[in-house]
Amino acid sequence: MVTPTETELKELFEKVEVVASPIRGSLHDYIVSSIYADAEAIASKAVSKAEVSESDLGARIDRILTSRTLGFPIMIALLMAILWITIEGANIPSQILMAGLLWLEDQFALLFRWFGAPAWLEGVLVHGTYRGLAWVVSVMLPPMAIFFPLFTLLEDVGYLARVAFNIDRFFEWAGAHGKQGITMTMGFGCNAAGVTSCRSIGSPRERLIAILTNNFVPCNGRWPLLILIATIFVAPTFPLAISSVIAPFIIVIMTLIGVLATFIVSALLSRTILRGEPSFFVLEMPSYRRPQVLRVLYTSFIDRTIRVLYRAVVWAAPAGAVTWILGNTYISGETLMAYLADILSPIGLLIGLDGVVLLAFIIAIPANEIIIPTIIMSYMGTSMITELESMFELRVLFAAQGFTFVTAICLMLFSVLHYPCATTTHTILRETRSVKWTLLSNLIPLAVAFTVCFVVAQSLYALGFS
Repeated sequence: MVTPTETELKELFEKVEVVASPIRGSLHDYIVSSIYADAEAIASKAVSKAEVSESDLGARIDRILTSRTLGFPIMIALLMAILWITIEGANIPSQILMAGLLWLEDQFALLFRWFGAPAWLEGVLVHGTYRGLAWVVSVMLPPMAIFFPLFTLLEDVGYLARVAFNIDRFFEWAGAHGKQGITMTMGFGCNAAGVTSCRSIGSPRERLIAILTNNFVPCNGRWPLLILIATIFVAPTFPLAISSVIAPFIIVIMTLIGVLATFIVSALLSRTILRGEPSFFVLEMPSYRRPQVLRVLYTSFIDRTIRVLYRAVVWAAPAGAVTWILGNTYISGETLMAYLADILSPIGLLIGLDGVVLLAFIIAIPANEIIIPTIIMSYMGTSMITELESMFELRVLFAAQGFTFVTAICLMLFSVLHYPCATTTHTILRETRSVKWTLLSNLIPLAVAFTVCFVVAQSLYALGFS
């Protein structure tokens, strides 16, 4: 038996590629489709089955959910419905939880004073660390407790496979895996959970692309900021007749920008530093099934909500302490927080922000939930994280500090596109086992965020916006 040399094999493969070039799609796709066609032909001779009735409910539903006309609108509508239920349903529980946790803060403060603890220790542990944790828990727990069960319900019913089918062609264009659509959607609840779900992608190269780009979809820690800024600064700049629908519209636009960034960056990675042959993605549509409610509740609450919240709390604890220290340490008559904000201000102005906002993003690396309270604390010059009573008070405070329409747009863009939180970064390190890829997972979004905000800010300034 004569074994062909490597050169002969290469020449043979090139000839096959030339012959197969008229066929639509790559040679690999052609081979896979041919294998399935042959298997189907063999099975049709060996197995007899009743034809699927046109009245079959599952087939009729699939024709709607996976159609080119209705598939995407339904997908976006379902996502927006889940987000709306999450946002609206979490408001009151978050307020109640915050009130209860702040009441406990007062009791802890009294206990420290009863023991005669020094004021700085009470400040760091109670008004810094504990209050920061209270913000994270009250902001994260109710939305996750709503979002994850709803999302897991769609997964259990079998709808997520249809989502992957609908957006597979976009990831194919990007040179990424079709399952990235599912991992991307998981990121809407929590990017750390989205990164973990990338384990389902068999190809190491395509799994890495999915991990590096998952952060571009906003997690539940960023929704409060997007909702707040869109409501108090963007919507009021439009006529009263349409202002009520502007806020949700802007949030949808910001979300779609994040999704678009996922496709573009995935395409760039697959054509540069992560170039390689795409793997096969054979998607078998599961049958629609009745959800197992108890399993859904357990999986969503224990495996997702509690574990993600635990990781966020671990990383957020030092952030609260750092915030208190920066707000209570003085240099030449001004706080260290104000001093650092002044240093960052020239960079912030280039991208439509200011030094306070940039500093808040740095402090909030452990948890995005404390960005807004940190900005409020800095603007008000208070010694601890503070919550204002109304949206109107917040708008007046921000406007007095030079906050404008351009600032609001760039703040939302930066929030959607910037680097992942510490919880997600730690998850990326655990999943990739590589410091290099973990650093790139932070540097790539940061570069995208700065570039987009710079272009948008300078363009809006040129158009006469302030």
